[in-house]
Amino acid sequence: MKIGDMLYQLVFLIFIFGIFSGVFFFVRSLVTKQPSKSENIEQKLDRIIDLLEKDKKN
Repeated sequence: MKIGDMLYQLVFLIFIFGIFSGVFFFVRSLVTKQPSKSENIEQKLDRIIDLLEKDKKN
């Protein structure tokens, strides 16, 4: 085997590994989503509404 053939196989193996690891991390980032900003805003608005209702009762 010549040096060129070995170098080609090594580069191709690194390329294949890079593709698989890229797909893996992409899928992993989709699965482990953080709560969205709209959910946080919803919780804050609910808290404000609760406080306003308590204030109205007093």
